[in-house]
Amino acid sequence: MYSKFIARLPSQLVHKAVAKPGMLRGRSSAGVLLFKRLASIKVKTPQFPESISEGTLAQWIKKPGEHVEKDEEIASVETDKIDAPVIAPSAGLLKECLVEEGDTIGIDQDIAIIDDSAAGSASAQPEAAPKAEEPAAPVKEEVKPEPAAPKQQEAPAAPTPAPTPAPAAPRQEPAAPAAPAAPKSQPKVEASPAASAPSVAFSRKEERVKMNRMRLRIAERLKESQNRAASLTTFNECDMSAVIALRKKYKDEILKETGVKLGFMSFFTKACTQAAKTIPAVNGSIEGPNGGDTIVYRDYCDLSVAVATPKGLVTPVVRNAESLSLVEIERSIAELSSRARNGKLTIEDMAGGTFTISNGGVFGSLYGTPIINLPQTAVLGLHAIKERAVVVNGQVVPRPMMYLALTYDHRLVDGREAVTFLKLVKEFIEDPAKMLLA
Repeated sequence: MYSKFIARLPSQLVHKAVAKPGMLRGRSSAGVLLFKRLASIKVKTPQFPESISEGTLAQWIKKPGEHVEKDEEIASVETDKIDAPVIAPSAGLLKECLVEEGDTIGIDQDIAIIDDSAAGSASAQPEAAPKAEEPAAPVKEEVKPEPAAPKQQEAPAAPTPAPTPAPAAPRQEPAAPAAPAAPKSQPKVEASPAASAPSVAFSRKEERVKMNRMRLRIAERLKESQNRAASLTTFNECDMSAVIALRKKYKDEILKETGVKLGFMSFFTKACTQAAKTIPAVNGSIEGPNGGDTIVYRDYCDLSVAVATPKGLVTPVVRNAESLSLVEIERSIAELSSRARNGKLTIEDMAGGTFTISNGGVFGSLYGTPIINLPQTAVLGLHAIKERAVVVNGQVVPRPMMYLALTYDHRLVDGREAVTFLKLVKEFIEDPAKMLLA
C-alpha cells in the first residue's frame, strides 16, 4: 500500500514527505521502506585567532542551491590580518546563506545552512535543464529568416524609377554645378559633431570603494607608528659588485641542487643579523604601559619581510634568521611570499617579528624612508640597483650602487648606533667574506 502510494507521488512531494518527522518508516509487500529525515547542518564562522574578535564576509564562493563537498571552501572571511576560509562541515546542498557579502560576523556565528540529505539530488538537476532549452532554439531560427528575406529584396525596387528623371537634368546646364555643391556641404555638417567630440571624451567619473578590513588595519598601524615612535632615517649607499658576482657564480648550482633561487634578500638578512649582534638595540623593542617603560633585548632575530599583496602590505616572519643559511633564508622568504600573495597566511606567520626589511627596489624605487613596524625599533629599506660613477682607488669607475635607508626609533636607538649599524651592513654587503668572521 505504501509503495503504490509513493510511486504515484512526484519527486518533490516525496522530498517533502521525507521532511516530516512523523513519517519514520512504513512496510509494504516488497519489504521495508525507510524514510530519511532531512538534516540541516549549520555552518559557523571559522575559528579566529585570539587577537581577532570579528571579521567581514568577503565572498560567497558557493551560492544557495549549489552542491558542496565536505571540507570544500564555500566562503571567505576577511579579518584585520588574514583571510580565513569557511569550510563545509558536510557534503550536501547549500540551502541558505544567513549573512550577505560585506556583513560583519562575530565568533561562533551561524552563517549558512547545508542540507546533507540532498547530496544525491543536486547532481541530477543540472542534467534536466539543458534538455528543456533544446526544443526552444530551432523554433526561433525558423521564423526569423523567412520574413527578413523578402523585405530586403523589396527595398532595392525603389531606386529603379530614379533613372527616368535623369535625362531632364542636362536641359538646365547652369543648375548642374549646384548639384555637386550639395554633397560637399553635407560632409561639413557631419564634421562639426566630430570637432566637438574631444569635449565629450574627457571623463569626470568618481568611484567610492569602502576600505577592506586589512587596509583599515594597515592605515591604523602606520598612523600609530608615526604618532608613537620618534622616527628618524639615516642613509648610506653600498657597492653591490661583490654580491652580484657571488650570486652569478653560484645561483645556477644552487638552483640545480636545492631548487631555490638565490636572491639579494638573503645577503641583507644575514648582514642585518650579524650587525645586530654589535648593535642589539636595533633588534630590541620598547614595551609596557603608557607608551612603554621597559626595553626588551633579544639574542635571536625574527625577520619580518614586507610583501605587497592585492589587498595590502603584509609582513610574514622568518623565524631565527640568525641561525639559517642563505639558502634556508631564501626558501623561507619564497614560501611566505607565495602564501601571502595567495591569501594563505596564518596569524602565526605574521606574529612576533623583531626587525623588518622592506625591498622597494623590486618596484624601481631609488630612494625612500620606510615606516617602523611597531613594536619593533627599526626597519631597513632597500632600493633599486643603478650603475653610477664612483671613485675607487683614485679612479672614476661605473659600479652597481644601491641606496640603503634605516628608519629607527630615536627613543631607544641613538644616532651613533643607527649609523654604526647601517655602516656594518654596508661593509658586509661590499665584502661578504666578513660575515664569516663576524
